[in-house]
Amino acid sequence: MKKKEGVNNLKASKVKWMSYVLIFAGIYNLIWGLISILFPFLYFDFAEIRRPVYPEIWQCVGMVVGVYGIGYIIAAKNPYKHWVIVFVGLLGKIFGPIGFFINLTTGVFPISFGILILFNDLIWWVPFGVILFSVYSKNRSNNTE
Repeated sequence: MKKKEGVNNLKASKVKWMSYVLIFAGIYNLIWGLISILFPFLYFDFAEIRRPVYPEIWQCVGMVVGVYGIGYIIAAKNPYKHWVIVFVGLLGKIFGPIGFFINLTTGVFPISFGILILFNDLIWWVPFGVILFSVYSKNRSNNTE
């Protein structure tokens, strides 16, 4: 019986760290989205690049990021059940840097705008990837039992 309790404690701690990561990601995204909505020129001024002609588009980006934040908080309740939210989030965090790199190489964005990519995308690759790998491993082991 003790071995089963140890396994259950290990599973609980695994889910707990995933939940903490997703709650933090959710709060971060909600704050970032809100800042982008309320102060659409902030990041452009910080990066010292021309302000967009239509700040409403950047505000829409903020709204989408905020909605992802809500999704991450929902996924934190049960990362194994809501893994699709994490997967879609990771896709966005992969495609964002690709778009940035293309715009960097064509001179649209300066390297200073990359600070957004670092904190909004790159730092989340490992934890989201580990969560998804854990879900995959669990589903695979459940199918072989």
